[in-house]
Amino acid sequence: MPTDTPPVDGPALPDGPFDGRVAFDAHLRSAFDAAAQQGWREIVFSDPGFADWPLGERRSIAALQAWAASGRSLLLLAENFQVFDRSHARFVEWRRLWSHVVDARACSGAGAPSVPSLILTPTWSLHRIDPEHSRGVCSHQADSRRALRERIDECLRHARPAFPATTLGL
Repeated sequence: MPTDTPPVDGPALPDGPFDGRVAFDAHLRSAFDAAAQQGWREIVFSDPGFADWPLGERRSIAALQAWAASGRSLLLLAENFQVFDRSHARFVEWRRLWSHVVDARACSGAGAPSVPSLILTPTWSLHRIDPEHSRGVCSHQADSRRALRERIDECLRHARPAFPATTLGL
């Protein structure tokens, strides 16, 4: 059953608006830590390209490593994943090791909706409404999470598998 209050165990996740890159990065790191401590079963990371997410940092990978377990899933949704090999090498390696919990999808092309910048969890969401200035809102509200999930589902209807864990060649 959805909850509108933050869980009492684990780190306190922010609630309300945020403004700027420093706040955005701090909120992402808090979410990565909370995922590990609270054991969320499903997480959605969505962004047009993930260029400015701290996914290549050791701390982020350590938190994702602590989170990853059987029965968990991470959905990555982007317009493209071009920046990963260049900017998020640690994440690329982690993704190879944990390919069975990661589903990466690309949503782009004619008629496809724009990919929102957000994290969606069972109890909390972060929505970067203005990615250029890293402005957005964090919320524990079920209605907010439901609306964001609808946007993700619309993108998934137009998405295709992307960002393979390994590249096979001849």
